[in-house]
Amino acid sequence: MGSFRDLIVYKKAFDLAMAIFHITKKFPADEKYGLISQIRRSSRSVCSNLAEGYRKRQYPAHFTAKVSDADMENTETSIWLDFALACEYIDEEVFASLKNINIEIGKLLNQMIQNPEKYYIKKTVS
Repeated sequence: MGSFRDLIVYKKAFDLAMAIFHITKKFPADEKYGLISQIRRSSRSVCSNLAEGYRKRQYPAHFTAKVSDADMENTETSIWLDFALACEYIDEEVFASLKNINIEIGKLLNQMIQNPEKYYIKKTVS
C-alpha cells in the first residue's frame, strides 16, 4: 500500500478544502473569525485525520477512530456550506458542486469505516 496521499478520498478531500479556501477569500471580512475560519478548519481536518489514521493502521481501533473523526469533520463542513448558501456567500450552483463532492467524500469515508480491514497493515509472522 502506498501513501495516504494515494487514497481517492484524500485527494477529493484535499481538492474540496482547496476549493473552499479559494471561495472563502471572497466572503465578507467580518466572517474571518466565524464562517471562514470554521469551514476552512473543518475541511482541512478531513485530510489531517485521514493522514493520521492511515499512519496508524497497524492499530485497528485507532485507524477506525481517526477515519470516524474525518467523517465528523466532513459533516461539519457540510453544515458550514449550508450556512454559506443561506448567507448568500455562494450561489446554488457552487453550493451544489461543493455539496456533491462533500457527499461523495462522506460515502468513501463510510466505506472505510465499514471495511477497515482493507487498510490494515498485515503483520508478518517470523
